[in-house]
Amino acid sequence: MRIHREGTNILIMLLAVLAAINLLVWLFMPPYVIPVISTAISALAYGFVFNFFRCPHRVYKGPRHGYVASSVDGRVVAVERVEEPEFIGGPAIMLSVFMSPLNVHANWFPVDGRVEYIRHHRGRFLSAYLPKASTDNERSTIGIVCDDGTKITVRQIAGAMARRIVTYAHKGQSASIDDHLGFIKFGSRVDLYLPLDAEILVSIGDTTVGGVTPVAKLHS
Repeated sequence: MRIHREGTNILIMLLAVLAAINLLVWLFMPPYVIPVISTAISALAYGFVFNFFRCPHRVYKGPRHGYVASSVDGRVVAVERVEEPEFIGGPAIMLSVFMSPLNVHANWFPVDGRVEYIRHHRGRFLSAYLPKASTDNERSTIGIVCDDGTKITVRQIAGAMARRIVTYAHKGQSASIDDHLGFIKFGSRVDLYLPLDAEILVSIGDTTVGGVTPVAKLHS
């Protein structure tokens, strides 16, 4: 299992801090019950953070032309008609996937095409479950034009725990379902905005795998 580059420095620093703390505990806090408990808690904490930054290698094996893949691992929490004025410029179908702290947090491009729009918005850190999170929370918007000209919007949204959104995509870049779009640290959500005539292939409550699960079919 690979570790995502966003987690390398964090894991190194965390390991050094935990090692120093536990060394002091073992040296100056006998009997051994307290040091053993401290070491066990530290190991669990490090394992949680290590698991969060895992980065599996994935290759999309489904049909590509006219299909949309999930950008993230998580659970579908919303499928509804909304207005998307930022890039699509009108009504769209919003498909939202919520990531828990236990999910892989790398974000994949949902379609093949070209990145035509990038914008980061400062905002609040409400729970990513709330409907207002799409418009009120810290977020980054990525606009992609598919090979057939269809516009797709991807929105990375921070949550109550997520305090940093990383976006690798840049304007003019070629987008591929196999490539990473960005990363969100410690739980949040990603919204996909699709044309109204898109055929949604998942339902609320379904689990998705980023870069693997087809979630919609586009009709040019």
